[in-house]
Amino acid sequence: MATDAVAQLADSLAKTQVTEGELSYKGQGRKFDNAQSVEEIVKEIQEFKGLQALRLEGNTYGVEAAQAIAKALETKSEFKYCYWSDMFTGRLRSEIPPALNSLGAALMTAGARLTVLDLSDNAFGPDGVKGIEKLLKSTACHTLQELRLNNCGMGIGGGKILAAALTECYKQSSAQGTPLGLKVFIAGRNRLENDGATALAQAFQLMGSLEEVHVPQNGINHPGVTALATAMQHNPQLRVLNLNDNTFTKKGAIAMAQALKHLRSVQVINFGDCLVRSEGAIAIAEAITEGLPILKELNLSFGEITGEAALLVAQSVEGKATLEKLDLNGNCLGEEGCDALREVMDGLNMGDLLGSLRYWIEILNYPCVSPSPCLIQSEDKVKPVRVVPGHLQALEYVVRQDYFPQDHIAVLEAFIHIQALESCSSSRNILKSTLEQVRPEN
Repeated sequence: MATDAVAQLADSLAKTQVTEGELSYKGQGRKFDNAQSVEEIVKEIQEFKGLQALRLEGNTYGVEAAQAIAKALETKSEFKYCYWSDMFTGRLRSEIPPALNSLGAALMTAGARLTVLDLSDNAFGPDGVKGIEKLLKSTACHTLQELRLNNCGMGIGGGKILAAALTECYKQSSAQGTPLGLKVFIAGRNRLENDGATALAQAFQLMGSLEEVHVPQNGINHPGVTALATAMQHNPQLRVLNLNDNTFTKKGAIAMAQALKHLRSVQVINFGDCLVRSEGAIAIAEAITEGLPILKELNLSFGEITGEAALLVAQSVEGKATLEKLDLNGNCLGEEGCDALREVMDGLNMGDLLGSLRYWIEILNYPCVSPSPCLIQSEDKVKPVRVVPGHLQALEYVVRQDYFPQDHIAVLEAFIHIQALESCSSSRNILKSTLEQVRPEN
């Protein structure tokens, strides 16, 4: 009897209210294909008075199931939080837009005023963005503070649709005297590239309310980076800026450094794996020296930064009492450069903020079968190395096997950032994604 009671209680807590106003079905791994399969969910939504948040993530919902849930939401005027990430696994891409349309229409009918809209990890592409376009333009999103669309495969087209919808939302909400004040924008791994990023930058500049911007791994080069830099200058409350694994080069890095000079509230800068290069690092160091009084984290790892430029970065953080982490790993420092960098940081009583330093090392006996050579920076010389996608595909296969030693993950994570792999970027990104999935903490 006692065991049954405990099981019932655990089941109830797992799928129902876990905080005030919240109904959760998170992470149950269930498949809901039709209206009948979600009868229990619909009933609980209908009976939940004062529903503010609904967690559907970690399950998969068909069109009919989504429509049934949507119908139940039509009377929930107090609704604010959509935690709807990872809810279409195994579905056809054509199923996702009508499902999202139904859910969005229900919120508009209810007169909801959203605070959080999280649709991350749904891989719905540009058509999926069209599925939420009406919702984003509606009064339901005039109050939106957090928009999370990480790993949705939006592409350039989806980025442009999203930017236009946010712009329209801002204009309509401003006309009503309550301008959209979006604070958090997350859209990593979406293939936005320059055109998508530039379109979004225009919307960001218009809003001017952003506090966190996360757009890592989007294939953005210096034109898109420069557009984002200009937009960030118009968001004075910006605290977190994460553009990890895009390609700044000198032009983009200098533009971003100029933007940082206009910002006083930035706490976290993640420009790791962005190829900021030495000139860009020097410009960023200058911006840090002149401002950023409450900086907590600075990541300039794997940026092809030389030892001399790295020292200027280290010197720029002098007096930053709030600094907790400085990441300069994977740059062209060499052993002597690492020693000099640590000496500077120790002299500032900040040596513990560096962690363990890694730098380019020579790779020996690597297969040479690619038609054109690449170069890897080593400690004291440059060695030609040839790479083809097949090598990375083989590595990715091995990583997914049960026998792969987890203590080798860190080694491969360092390896995939070498310049020699730039010609195999697609295979490299697949390997990188797999490594992230098999990390012990995941």
